[in-house]
Amino acid sequence: MALTDTPRSNRLHIAFYGRRNAGKSSLINLVTGQSTALVSEYAGTTTDPVIKSMELLPLGPIAVIDTAGLDDTGELGALRIERSKEMMDRTDLALLVVSAEQDEFSLERGWLEELKQRRITAAGVLNKTDMLSAEAAEEKRALLEKELGIPFAAVSAVSKEHRPALLSLIVKNAPTDFEAPTLAGDLFRPGSTVVLVAPQDIQAPKGRLILPQVQVIRDILDNGGMALTCTADNFPKMLDALREPPALVITDSQVFAKVNAILPRSVPLTSFSIIMARAKGDLSVFIEGAKAIGKLGPSDRVLIAEACTHAPLSEDIGREKLPRWLRERAGAGLSAEVSAGLDFPKNLKDYALILHCGGCMFNRKQLMSRIIEAQSAGVPITNYGIAIAYINGILERVTEMFPKTQGAH
Repeated sequence: MALTDTPRSNRLHIAFYGRRNAGKSSLINLVTGQSTALVSEYAGTTTDPVIKSMELLPLGPIAVIDTAGLDDTGELGALRIERSKEMMDRTDLALLVVSAEQDEFSLERGWLEELKQRRITAAGVLNKTDMLSAEAAEEKRALLEKELGIPFAAVSAVSKEHRPALLSLIVKNAPTDFEAPTLAGDLFRPGSTVVLVAPQDIQAPKGRLILPQVQVIRDILDNGGMALTCTADNFPKMLDALREPPALVITDSQVFAKVNAILPRSVPLTSFSIIMARAKGDLSVFIEGAKAIGKLGPSDRVLIAEACTHAPLSEDIGREKLPRWLRERAGAGLSAEVSAGLDFPKNLKDYALILHCGGCMFNRKQLMSRIIEAQSAGVPITNYGIAIAYINGILERVTEMFPKTQGAH
């Protein structure tokens, strides 16, 4: 797989924020080494966020995000600023661009405060230093660091000589926890056998595996394990064919009950969605959130949050199965409402529970942003797999291999 094939959800997302004509797009072109972003001498050229996937050594696969100006004006300008704010949910490292022509930074302070509230790492870029002497550029860089409280690099986007300084700023300040170092590699020893149960039903894309299954298989191989894959119907035959029990079984959550009934209690069991929850979110928060299922009543509203938009088929897990199972417990009047893609309701307090998908199309920052929003609204949040485990009474069983979560049960 080429680095350009790496899913965006696994990339470090670096967003450039700044006023109109501060040079954000030019800096992105300097980073990528190509004409990635549209550049013009006129302010407000970038109207909607633009995302470019690339490789940046030594960080590896990244995605850079170009945004509209923080000082955009008018009704459309307000919408563009709102779209730029929405990009914060996808941002791991924010680069705040300040032009050498600027002498007032109140707008930047406000944006830095919002980045801080969202727990996003930020660094600054003083651009257009070709307009200043070397001494004046260094003085202004030092002033910005003192005034705004973040590290700054002084560069000029028109000179390739400044690319190393910009890349150095990115590498030094890039967060190291934007994605888990492994999905399942710490759950078994090298040389161990890991069995994956992957139903190939109507929900599975024809001719290929779904993304979490592919990612987990690759992670097992990268960590020296032997990945054996079967459908739920063939799972008993798979166990019989092995000389000794597998070190771990990872299953699709929808067949939890069937797999659990067959698998010896001594063999660790978990699911793809729980693996993804640990890697991209906060597993303890999701486990605690699942307890709200037992408190749901017939008049409650539940939000079904999907990270991607897709055409739902018969017996869709999020839109049909989970709502049905919840109504069987809480009452037929329970309301399940779907929010798909990047849209996420502002009225979270209206819901008794948020059920999120596995988030394979999100990076960690996006999923963590939603967790933070839910916590701020005081609404419990969990994901499909953990909810299914709770409903089947096996939540502790399928999360016991993650020691840090034991206090959440």
